[in-house]
Amino acid sequence: MDAKSFLFNCEPLWQENRPGLRHKIPENVQSWTYESGSLTQRLRDIYGAGIAVKILLQRWQTPFLSERRLLKLPEHHYNLTREVLLHINGKPLILARTIIPKSTIKAAKSNLSKLGNRPLGEIIFSYPKLERIAMDVTLINPSTWTQPALAEAGINQPVWGRRTVYAIAHKHMLVSEFFLPEVLGSF
Repeated sequence: MDAKSFLFNCEPLWQENRPGLRHKIPENVQSWTYESGSLTQRLRDIYGAGIAVKILLQRWQTPFLSERRLLKLPEHHYNLTREVLLHINGKPLILARTIIPKSTIKAAKSNLSKLGNRPLGEIIFSYPKLERIAMDVTLINPSTWTQPALAEAGINQPVWGRRTVYAIAHKHMLVSEFFLPEVLGSF
């Protein structure tokens, strides 16, 4: 397992969200990829209040190269990395990976470093000036995932995902979300 991730053997390949890309993505995936609100809230609207978070990895470390570049982070600076599985009664819905620089944690008054089992969306969408800066899209083949991730999420086919740069008080963070088959059937 790569020391940088519970989820990935290697860094996924991302495509910048450009005009025309949307039409190459299946309709049920578009619905989740281009959701402008909180995915957590959308999950609760569909499945009820029983949405739970399982923390797979949470530690201070250096992010992947493309993550550092996207966030304009120095190479050897540690950032909080959090990987989780959102599920309902053990049924996997969304895998997520979040990179939060120290400066963003300070701007958010430390709320982002003390999430525990609360979903990130529950916190960041409560900030009135949350900004969405950029978004990329990917389709990840099963070979990119680690064996523990494949087992945890029941992955046996390519998985679509998005990664979004958000800003809280002009301080950036990166949230990558991967849509598992159960959630794609519920749009």
